Amino acid sequence: MTRPSSRGSPSFAPDACPVVAYGALLPQAALDIPRLGWVNLHFSLLPAWRGAAPVQAAIRAGDEITGASTFRIVKELDAGPVYGVVTETIGATDTAGVLLGRLAESGAKLLLSTMDGLADGTLRAQEQPADGVSYAPKVTVEDARISFADPASAVDRQIRSVTPDPGAWAEFRGERLKLGPVTVLDEPGPPPGEIVVERKRVLVGTATKPLRLGEVQAPGKKRMAATDWARGTRIDQGERLR
Repeated sequence: MTRPSSRGSPSFAPDACPVVAYGALLPQAALDIPRLGWVNLHFSLLPAWRGAAPVQAAIRAGDEITGASTFRIVKELDAGPVYGVVTETIGATDTAGVLLGRLAESGAKLLLSTMDGLADGTLRAQEQPADGVSYAPKVTVEDARISFADPASAVDRQIRSVTPDPGAWAEFRGERLKLGPVTVLDEPGPPPGEIVVERKRVLVGTATKPLRLGEVQAPGKKRMAATDWARGTRIDQGERLR
């Protein structure tokens, strides 16, 4: 979608500029360049989860439905009028990486249909409602540290929300132990953070139900099943993840 430059140069001025997950603010001079504006594909159902990490935020919050939105970029972050949306169910085992992969496919189709609608003049943007605004700032490594004093469901969601990046972790014997997705068990468990090693599984306690560890990665080691890690580490009774 381009048109000849009014300045008479051989370059072309864009009618619209599509971008994906653009998280910076554009100066007004840049916003004024395309006649139909900048069109951003954002991975949430706006106005929910404006910001850098909407997929991670939706999983961590326990949302059952998320999606992608196309909208016109304005001076305020992710606040522009919306052209279209697609929805996506968040599965009970979805990690941020898996969910983002699905949204990337459906979102790409949405962005193409949005550009087609702008090109033929059939699409009109709708202002975002004032209610329901929430924010999803960038996830840091410290945000990915797990507290086993939280309920099991919250720990499960937090781990999935930072998988694969930046990756969940807890401290064990003074070093970081990276944690893959876990399984919440419906049975009594040890105190929060305490590790119980069994023949075919490794459990860790939370504020509610125990979790079965999946894969872990110790410093300088490859990712491995928690049972293999525990067998090689020789965990003493009462040791904890902190």
